[in-house]
Parts: sequence; structure tokens; C-alpha cells
Amino acid sequence: MKPLKKKEYCTSAFQDVSQVFDKVWHEGLLYKIPKYFNLLRSYLRDRTFRIKITDQKSDTFPIQAGVPQGSVLGPIIFVLYTSDFPTTNNTTTGTFADDTVILATHADPLTAAQHLQYHLNLTQDWLKKWRIKNKRNQSTSHSRSEKDDAHRS
Repeated sequence: MKPLKKKEYCTSAFQDVSQVFDKVWHEGLLYKIPKYFNLLRSYLRDRTFRIKITDQKSDTFPIQAGVPQGSVLGPIIFVLYTSDFPTTNNTTTGTFADDTVILATHADPLTAAQHLQYHLNLTQDWLKKWRIKNKRNQSTSHSRSEKDDAHRS
């Protein structure tokens, strides 16, 4: 809140990850958490699915990615998977499930925007590395300052 009280500009980006629990890359997750490797490997491996429509059933197919939805471990596994999300000294990051906000504040709006863009570039590289897709049409950015309100009065 201090930057807003000092009437600094706050730029932000709100991101929404696409199909968050369906896209957890198993090998990437197991790489990130070697301490629990064997336990999670047994939880993720050899899972299958099939489709049933009325009384017709499809063949069985292996599940290559994702975590069991509705399970107690699902959200915990996702938190572990995203625990190395990029951070910088010039931004603040907040997450809840598949939603992320990145905030950058500075007295100069251009500098705030540059800090935010730098973090977004790191984020894009990270998303690509860990095979996570952003919902581009549901991700937004904003810039705001108490100075803006003062000019409107």
C-alpha cells in the first residue's frame, strides 16, 4: 500500500492458466520434487481413462499429463509444480489456483511498465519450459495511480 499512498504508478498483469490441472507435465513435476519422487510417481503413472456414452465404452487410453481432479493431492501437486514461478525484486506476485497477478510500482509509469514487462518475459519463458499455457484472451494488464484520481477531481 505504501506505493499507492506515495501516489506511485502500479502496473499489473492478471494471468489465467489454461486447463491448469489437466496440463501438469508429469516428468517436469517429478523433476521438481525428487524428495517425493517415488510416492508421486506411483500416484501419477499407469493412470488410464475411457469414455462412456450411454452403454458404449471406448478403448482405454493412458493419461500423459494432469493430476486427478477432485483429489486432495491435486491442488497440492499444482502448488509444488508452480513453486518455482519467477520472481523479481521490482515486482510482487500473487497466486490463487490458476490465477496469477504480477504488480510493479514506481513513481514513473514507464519504469513500472518496464519492470512488469521484464517479469512477464521471465514468466513466458517459464511457462514454455514447464509446458503451461496461458489463457491469452483472459489475461489482462492495467496501470493505476492515485495521481489519476487527483486529475479527475
